[in-house]
Amino acid sequence: MTALQAPGPAAAGRTVPADPGPWLRRYHGRPALAEATLVCFPHAGGSAGFFFPYSEALSARYDLLAVQYPGRQDRHREPCATSVGELARAIAAELASAVDPDVPLAFFGHSMGAVVGFETARALAGLGVGRAPDLFLASGRRAPALSRDDGIHRLPDRELLDEIKKLGGTDVRMLEDPELFQLVVPTIRADFAAVETYAPEPGAAVTCPVVALIGDGDHRVTAEQAAAWRDHTTSDFSLRIFPGGHFYLVERQRDVIATITAHMDPLKA
Repeated sequence: MTALQAPGPAAAGRTVPADPGPWLRRYHGRPALAEATLVCFPHAGGSAGFFFPYSEALSARYDLLAVQYPGRQDRHREPCATSVGELARAIAAELASAVDPDVPLAFFGHSMGAVVGFETARALAGLGVGRAPDLFLASGRRAPALSRDDGIHRLPDRELLDEIKKLGGTDVRMLEDPELFQLVVPTIRADFAAVETYAPEPGAAVTCPVVALIGDGDHRVTAEQAAAWRDHTTSDFSLRIFPGGHFYLVERQRDVIATITAHMDPLKA
């Protein structure tokens, strides 16, 4: 979870259309000739603003859209989703009309966002309109078939706070403030409930290549668990391991961006 940073002015050659609906944020405009669309799905308790630095780095080439789940920031008055499937169906409906069908499409999801992105890809394909992703990058998450209920969403507030601290990636000073914590804990708890009760359909898979990315010190997912994503695609699979913990993609942003672009470049061919 990170604070939303204020979008800066668009660079030359980019347009800044309004955000395409409440579910999507476009922070740095759309390139006049976008090479691809990249849709980013945040982690439990996270917001679209988590991907602001990635948008800043990538928006010269890609139309980067960050997903904003209900129940946080400008959508704080809306109830949180109760399931991954609920989120996926709503996001797919938005993307069906928001993405350009004439440019390649890639999804990047971190932690909870990986399974939300996976189910959104399947839901989008099932709609039969627009286009399904040409590439899926699953970050910091064990394969869908290995999903389990760790009971984090049922922990008392103090134990839930301790668990969030272990994951890193969150402004601990904010969580230590009792009033602020009481404001955000319902959202965190709801997100963990949605992802911990998630179970994919037997044989659930996407038809595009899948790239799994993890940190080598992430206690939430092992390399073996991440490698099991290969069973959820009918196309190619690869695994990338970076130094770091669950939020390796913050400290290793440059390396992760290089990996994203290396896998997205072939989509232009």
